[in-house]
Amino acid sequence: MNVNSRRNFLKQVGAGMLVAGVGPALATDLGLTRVFAGEDDERLTFGALEPLVTLMQETPIAQLQAAVVKKYRDGEAGLRDLVAAAALANARTFGGEDYDGFHAMFSLMPALSIAKDLPESRQLLPILKVIYRNSSRIQEFGGRRKEVLHPIRPGVLPEGRGGGEVLQEAVRRNDLKGAEATFAALSRSSSGDAFNQLQTALHDSTEVHRVNLVYRAWSLLEIVGRENAHTMLRQSLHYFVGQDHGKYSEYFSGARNLLPKLMDRHGLVDRPTGKLVPDDAWVEQTSRTLFGSTPEAAAEMAAGALAEGISPDAVHEAIAVASNQLVLRDEDARAHGATVGVHACDTVNALRNIGRASEPRNAFAGAILAAYYTASDGDHSRGNRRRFLQWEPYPRQDAREQVKSSDPEQLLRDLDDAIRQKSQPRAAALVHRYGELDAPAAPVFSLLRTFVISENGSKHGEKFFGTVTEEFGRARACFRWRQLVGMARYAASMFGEPTPGQPEAKRLLGLES
Repeated sequence: MNVNSRRNFLKQVGAGMLVAGVGPALATDLGLTRVFAGEDDERLTFGALEPLVTLMQETPIAQLQAAVVKKYRDGEAGLRDLVAAAALANARTFGGEDYDGFHAMFSLMPALSIAKDLPESRQLLPILKVIYRNSSRIQEFGGRRKEVLHPIRPGVLPEGRGGGEVLQEAVRRNDLKGAEATFAALSRSSSGDAFNQLQTALHDSTEVHRVNLVYRAWSLLEIVGRENAHTMLRQSLHYFVGQDHGKYSEYFSGARNLLPKLMDRHGLVDRPTGKLVPDDAWVEQTSRTLFGSTPEAAAEMAAGALAEGISPDAVHEAIAVASNQLVLRDEDARAHGATVGVHACDTVNALRNIGRASEPRNAFAGAILAAYYTASDGDHSRGNRRRFLQWEPYPRQDAREQVKSSDPEQLLRDLDDAIRQKSQPRAAALVHRYGELDAPAAPVFSLLRTFVISENGSKHGEKFFGTVTEEFGRARACFRWRQLVGMARYAASMFGEPTPGQPEAKRLLGLES
C-alpha cells in the first residue's frame, strides 16, 4: 500500500468512525460522508427515508396522492413516515427561504395530530391535504433544481466565547455562510445544545415566522429523528439572515435592546426557573394588564413575575389568555389566515413550547418576549390597533341573546349551520353557550376539525387549530372555552375556500364526496 493509498484509507476509516458517532444523516448534512459519495456529492440525502422524500419532491402533482395512498395501503409508509418525508423534502427544497414553503412545513405536525383523532378510515385525509400543498409548492419552486440546503462543513468556534453569541453576530451582519458554519459546529455536540444556542439569535426578534420556524422544526424531530436536527433547525438561519436588515431590524430593535437589560435587572441570567403557580385571579388580572400595556411595560411585568419565582408556564398562561383576546376582539371581517390575533396566539404558543424544551435562561427570555409580542400586536398606541381595547370581544351580547337552546346536540347542529353560513357572531355565541353547559368538549373539536380538513384555511388552519387544542388542554376551566370561541370564529371565516385536491383524495380513500 503506497503512502497516498494508506492516507486515503485512514481518512475513510476516520470518517466512518465519526459518522458512526453522530449518525448518518447529520454526518451527511455536515459534509462528513463525502469520501463515500457516489453520484451526487453536493446533495443532502436522508437514508432509508430518501426514496419517500424523493417521491414527495419529484412525483407530478396529478399522480402524487395516488402514489401516497398506494404506499400507505401496501404498508410501505405509515402516517409518521409520510409526514417525516414531507418535512425533509420541504427543508431540502426551501431551507426556510420561501413564504409558502415554510407555511407548508408549519402545518405538518398539526395535521398528524389531527389524523390521530380521526377514525382509521379517515386518518390519511388530513395528511394528504398537507402533502398535496407541500409538494405543489415544491414543484412550483423548482424542486430538485432549486434546492436551497446542501451539505455544509463546520467552522471553528473561537475559544472562550459562547457559540450562541458568535452565531448571533454572524446573523446580525447578514453573514449566512458564517452563521451556517458556526451552527454546523454547534450541531456536532447535541441537538439540545444546538437548539439552545440557536435561541440567542432567535431572541433578536419576536416576529411570528422567525419564532415558528424554530419551534415547528424542533417539534418535527419527534418523527424525522434527532439525527436530522441540523437539517431542520438550520432553516431558521436562512430566514434570520434574509430578514435581519433595514426596516425589519429597526422595527424589532425595541425587543432586541430591552431583553438583555431586563434579564440582567431581574437576575434571570443564571438562576433556575420558579415553581410558583398563582391562582385564577392572578392569571385574569395579569392578562388584562398585559393586554392594555405598552410592549415595554408588558415585558417588564413578565420579567418581574419570573423573578418572583412564578413559573414560566404560569406566566405564559396569562399571556395566552391575553393573546386570545386579539382573536376575540378583532373587528376585521376576515378572522382567519395571517391576522393579528392568529399570529399572536401561534407565536405565544410556540414560545411557550420552546421554553418547555430549553434551559432556564431561554425559558425566561421566551416568556418575556411573548409578553412583549402580545402587547405590541394589541398596542393601543399604534395605528388602528388602539381600538382593540374599545372593541367588544366575541361572543357579542346580541348574538348570545339569540341562542336559546340548552341541548348540546342542538347547539352542535346549529354550530355546523352557523359555520356554513359564515356567521362568526353566531358560531362564537353557540360555542360559548355549549361551554356554559359543561358539556364534553370533544364533539366541538370533532366538528371544527372537519372544517380544518375540508377548507383551505389560508395557510394557517392546521397550525391555529393545534394552538387552540394545546391551549385549551393546558388552560384552567374558567379560561379554556375562550380558545374554542376563537376557533369557531376562524372556522366561520374560512368556510367556502375548499382544500385543493380533496375530491381526488376522498375518491382514493373511498370516502363520501
